[in-house]
Amino acid sequence: MLTTVLIGFLAGLITSISPCVLPMVPILLADPAAATDPAVPDAELASPFAATAAAASASVSVAVAAPPRRRVSVRRPLGIVAGLVLSFSLSTLFGSLVLDALGLPQDLLRHIGIAVLALIGVGLLSHRVSAVLERPFARLPRRAVNVRGNGVLLGLGMGLLFAPCAGPVLATIAVVGATHQFGVRTIALTFAFAIGAALPLLVLALARDAIFRRAGALRRHAARLRMAGGVVMIAMAMVLAFNWADPLQRHVPGYTAALQRKVEANNRAMARLHDLVDADAAKAAPAAFASNCAPGSSELQECGMAPEFTGVTAWLNTPGGRPLTMADLHGKVVLIDFWTYSCINCQRTLPYVEGWAKKYADAGLVVVGVHSPEFAFEHVRSNVTSEAAALGVNYPIAMDNDFGTWKAWANDYWPAEYLVDPTGEVRHASFGDGSYESTETLIRQMLAEAKPKSVLGSPLATDPEPITGGTPETYLGYSHSLPISGTAPDPQQDQAVQYQYSGRQYTETIALSGTWTIGREAMTAGPGAELRFDYQADKAYLVVGGDGTIDVAVDGVHVRTVAVHGVPTLYQLTDSPPKDGRGILTLKLGPGLEAYDFTFG
Repeated sequence: MLTTVLIGFLAGLITSISPCVLPMVPILLADPAAATDPAVPDAELASPFAATAAAASASVSVAVAAPPRRRVSVRRPLGIVAGLVLSFSLSTLFGSLVLDALGLPQDLLRHIGIAVLALIGVGLLSHRVSAVLERPFARLPRRAVNVRGNGVLLGLGMGLLFAPCAGPVLATIAVVGATHQFGVRTIALTFAFAIGAALPLLVLALARDAIFRRAGALRRHAARLRMAGGVVMIAMAMVLAFNWADPLQRHVPGYTAALQRKVEANNRAMARLHDLVDADAAKAAPAAFASNCAPGSSELQECGMAPEFTGVTAWLNTPGGRPLTMADLHGKVVLIDFWTYSCINCQRTLPYVEGWAKKYADAGLVVVGVHSPEFAFEHVRSNVTSEAAALGVNYPIAMDNDFGTWKAWANDYWPAEYLVDPTGEVRHASFGDGSYESTETLIRQMLAEAKPKSVLGSPLATDPEPITGGTPETYLGYSHSLPISGTAPDPQQDQAVQYQYSGRQYTETIALSGTWTIGREAMTAGPGAELRFDYQADKAYLVVGGDGTIDVAVDGVHVRTVAVHGVPTLYQLTDSPPKDGRGILTLKLGPGLEAYDFTFG
């Protein structure tokens, strides 16, 4: 039990300093209670009901009198954290079960959290509104609910909106919560995770209070600060309601990923977490590959046959919602992507997965997203449909609300990618965001094995490492792997196609514009044919045949015009390196010229 609690606490602690907590920070910093001037009576700062309760409490006995104002700065942050831990833990574990039992929408708790945050903001803006909001609690003896100053209420609202970065610990909690298999250890794990996640927020709140209470100038503007805090609270409620913070979170690097994997994904931690999930289901899962497939390998492996899609509650982006089976996908290279739409790590991965789905569809790749929900509101089909559309997910999605497929694959991560070959065998597994170039290389390798004559184009992922010896020899026929990027439409073989520059061009790749015919050994120029090559070399050469001219430019500056005549011959294009060592070689080729091979020196 102690080890389980420690794993949960450390995982929460790491999560709390990740980009996923960014939406919580403005709420804490905007909390105006710390700016309250201790010299001003409570009655002037809180609502009439809070003042009446305080006066009644003081008249009973000195022993039960309200503590000095200076202690509020400790009690309020503690109340916020306590409320956050309580609401996050209970809603994550039991929210789905309670909502199902009452027949209520799965996203109700999130809506309540947004409403609480907005109401606190409105209460901070207006004494009258806060008095109205507190009126139902006026009869409670000595414990009035103060919209302006009650930290627990704010924490309860924050806990319902808290969506930390997913890892094995949170995945275990989500599986147990979705399948209603609760136990003492799981509850302890959940609360330990929540406390660890909330602890740095407590430190932030205490530091903020200390600064406010030592800044006399700020205390003199307490009323204005409360108004500003109210505006921020309302603004953050809108930001969370419409997921406006997601783009910022996606662009902040996942700097805690390595530490998270070290704490949560080591063998001892994973064994403890697996014990908390239904052991019978785990034994029955036909996922023998789980122990045979080394995650993140740079080479294809033989990991075992892919499990079937199991317990899927709905299919999206398939004709008429028709279910898919692994048998349906036989003969295709398949990428299985486990994800959930509020997971920032998943959102970082999606552009690459979507790009692969589009780029390699004609070559035989099929992408299937398995949406296994992290929180109750992600069970709602309309939410998944709208968020998938907003995120650009157009390939088939299996809604795995009961984690049937998750368990069948013995998965532990969001996101997780599995590559399946045309025979149905799992050949690669990758967990978390990153390693995109390696994954795409393996996709291309599997497609090339299945369909050798396809034109695969160039990688979409991150730039390759610079080649210290310069750009290598590059062949231009489809019998070789064409390094093309920044070109639309995708390259076609043995067809005259009008191309255009489009999107980002990566290092060591070619982009096309104008009409080109890509043949087995060479590319033939048509009207307006032009190419750009991102290269690194002192000199550039091209084997080219036909009759015509080539206009050569480097980084937009015209270098020379090369006259081409007769059979394919090696022609020198440049005789000096680009200004910064690496440059863009731009060639305009006359119609009919056949370009075979670039070499560099």
